[in-house]
Order: sequence, then structure tokens, then C-alpha cells
Amino acid sequence: MIKVLEKTGCIVTYNPNQTCCGQPAFNAGFWDAAKDVCKKFIKDFVPKDSFGDDDYIVAPSASCVGFVRNYYSKLFENSSHHNEVKELSKRTYEFSEFMVKVLQVHNVGAKLQGKATYHDSCAGLRECRIKQEPRKLLANVKGLELAELNDVETCCGFGGTFAVKFDAISTAMAQQKVDNAMAAEADYIISTDASCLLHLQGYIDKNNLPIKTIHLADVLAHGWGNV
Repeated sequence: MIKVLEKTGCIVTYNPNQTCCGQPAFNAGFWDAAKDVCKKFIKDFVPKDSFGDDDYIVAPSASCVGFVRNYYSKLFENSSHHNEVKELSKRTYEFSEFMVKVLQVHNVGAKLQGKATYHDSCAGLRECRIKQEPRKLLANVKGLELAELNDVETCCGFGGTFAVKFDAISTAMAQQKVDNAMAAEADYIISTDASCLLHLQGYIDKNNLPIKTIHLADVLAHGWGNV
């Protein structure tokens, strides 16, 4: 993601002290523990002496972005962090959304031979309202043929702790998603969420299927420079 952003002319800094956004604890019902992790996130990404009003926070995970935007305000309502959270949510973007809506870049010169289908993650689609942005970027990848996935807006079955608590249902949902991708004769399943891709790749590996998952950022970084 950093390579792609730098190619567009962005000056990118990375904080090596950053950790989780707090979503796993929040989704599991441990809101107090989640708040502790979220406070560190706020500290890491709202430093008083580094960021200006025009700086953005970009993440290669719609799940993390959706959580920061939609749930931090609930966790820190009527707290001393309220204004920081409000400002944070305005400056936090998912990668494809930032590329298309903020930078207004649709083509980075990427090349990837093969046929692919795009998986709309639940967080990307429902929490970040991202639909066309990844597709606009993928449409300009030289050599890549896109095929729309059947039931594309259906969950892949990961859902964080859902995959642990309801593993049989989760696996069946992954199977349905991969079966649809295979029916589309795709070589790749592309998405903006590593969690979805991890879940689907696990199913693919276990069943030795001739298909591969790949993150959008990896696709856009392919075929130029040293990639």
C-alpha cells in the first residue's frame, strides 16, 4: 500500500508502535478492554505535534476503518476523547476509497495476467459504503480480466469471532464464496480486507483448490518497479 501511495506522490509515514484498532475486543463484548486499545490507537494517530489538518490516515482494511469511523464515537461519547475521535473519523480512509475519492487516481500502471473476481467485504460494503472504488482501480490493471462474482454481497463467513464460535457455518459460507469464484473461472479472489482473504485462503489451501486470494494493494503494486 505504501509503495502505491508513494508512486502517486504521497509522502507516507508509518508509526511502528501502532497496534490493533480494538475491534476484536469490542465485537467480543469486552468494551472496557477495547477502550484501552482504542486509546492507544488515538495516541498513535492523533499526536499533537506531527499531524496537521490536511493529513490523512489510510488503512488497507475496510474492517478497521469502519470500526474507527462508526464505533469510536460510541465508545468515547461524553469523554475527553470525544473531539479527537470526531476528528480522527474524518481523516481515516480505506485504501481504495482514498485512491479514488481523495487522490482521484484510477490507474497506477499495474499489470497482472489472469482472471479475477472481486469480493465485497461486509465492512467495506456496509460500514464504509465502498462498492465502485476497488472496481475502478482493478479495471485499469493491464492484463487482468474481471468477472463479477455471483452473490457478491454475501458474507464470506469470517466475521471475526463468528468463525470460531460457529465454525461449521463459517466454513460452509467460505465454500459457497470460493465455489462461486471457481464457477466464474477466476484465478484470483481480490478484496480490501485481509481477514476475508485469510479465511478464504485457509479454505482454499485445505482443499487444494487452483485459485488464490490477493489483496487489492498487492494487485496495484504488481508489474512495475521492483515488485
